[in-house]
Amino acid sequence: MLTVLVLVGGCTRLVDGRAVSIYDDPFKVAGLPTTSGPSGPRDGVPESTLTATNGDGGVMDRLALNAVDDIQTYWRDEFGKEFQGEFKPVGKLLSWSAKSPRTDAVEFCKESTYRLVNAAYCRLDNSIGWDRSVLLPTMEETFGKMAVVMVLAHEYGHAVQTMAKIVGTKDPVIVKEQQADCFAGAFMRHVAEGKAAHFTINTSDGLNSVLAATVAIRDSNPDDPESVHGSAFERVTAVQVGFTDGPRACKGIDIDEINQRRGNLPTSFDGESGEYEITKNNLIELSKALAAILPIPEEPTYDYSGAKVDCRSGVTTEPVSYCAAKNVIATDIPGLAQRGTVNSDPDEPLPVKVTGDYNGYMVFISRYTLAVQRNHKQQLVGPKAGLRAACLSGVVTGKLAQTGRPVNQGDIKLAAGDLDEAVSGLLTDGLAASDAEGKTVPSGFARVDAFRAGVLGGQSTCMARYS
Repeated sequence: MLTVLVLVGGCTRLVDGRAVSIYDDPFKVAGLPTTSGPSGPRDGVPESTLTATNGDGGVMDRLALNAVDDIQTYWRDEFGKEFQGEFKPVGKLLSWSAKSPRTDAVEFCKESTYRLVNAAYCRLDNSIGWDRSVLLPTMEETFGKMAVVMVLAHEYGHAVQTMAKIVGTKDPVIVKEQQADCFAGAFMRHVAEGKAAHFTINTSDGLNSVLAATVAIRDSNPDDPESVHGSAFERVTAVQVGFTDGPRACKGIDIDEINQRRGNLPTSFDGESGEYEITKNNLIELSKALAAILPIPEEPTYDYSGAKVDCRSGVTTEPVSYCAAKNVIATDIPGLAQRGTVNSDPDEPLPVKVTGDYNGYMVFISRYTLAVQRNHKQQLVGPKAGLRAACLSGVVTGKLAQTGRPVNQGDIKLAAGDLDEAVSGLLTDGLAASDAEGKTVPSGFARVDAFRAGVLGGQSTCMARYS
């Protein structure tokens, strides 16, 4: 059962012969140090000798070939440890330009590459192909070179699952995509450990950008029949499973595990927009839900006139502040509403941030979780306080998805897309994973991992992990 594996298994590392939780140090990322060095191609490393059919030998092709070289090297070493059979590299690499005229188009997987903006693995001939003129440059420009590496690591993941025969034609596409995301996460840990020949990645903004790219290419409309890759929450979860626990955990992803992980989480808009305008009335309804979901003897009071509060034990954290001395949550409603505004640009092919109402509501929820921590007599300042806030916000998020809560316990519910907005906000500024002073750990991976633990594991997991 992967839920147990994700939340419990893989949570310890041996240090001087002792089993130490990977969450003991909040400045570590799945057991690795939080680093802030370079991310991208290594300097002074010879180019890969791999070639791509129809390639132009340009910057994008060289980037892609170096990536495939490192990925193949990783799987050559790892494949036999987890799977039966012999590892064999993909048989063909193909590059094309989606900008080329129809007369210059080639065939990939029995499809013309004319205006084909994509990267993919083809099971028909065991090949991987990519568009060098639109897709890869857009990924690089928006999220950096390591996003290109991530895309190709995902596609190579499909080659691995085919070679290992762990999926078949009857397996749902979502299973294949989640496994491929997981395998890509396992490779990214290899890079983060400094073991890749051509690339390096830091575990702060470098890894944050890779996860943000994963969010950007999520299934934004779960009701679309073409939505087969998973939501941002699901995709990031799969990447984090691979990064934390390696290829062995990826093998455990099947449709039963995915459905168990989804639980009661919304997977359809049901004809609605999924957006709840951030108003005083809706915040009052949310506060009722918070009191029911995470009840505490001394409930905080609420001030909706602004985020500034005269507090001897805290600071203003726009747009929502929590003052422990007065046990009050102060909210700048217009500021919070601005944070929760949908900012969709039709000309932006890959949004850096997924916006929407829950970006705002998450911050409000996280300030309530500080009151919960105060009730448990826990420190409200420091990295663990911030990660507890993210984790407990995940608990609330999971509970908001459940049906049957009486209206007097808050007439508000989780909508499809809210989890993606939460993940995106945690990756960008992380305010919902901050302590009472608005400070957060630099790793978006750690912030999202804490939130995910709360959604899937509940309050006891939060308190055990970040005690």
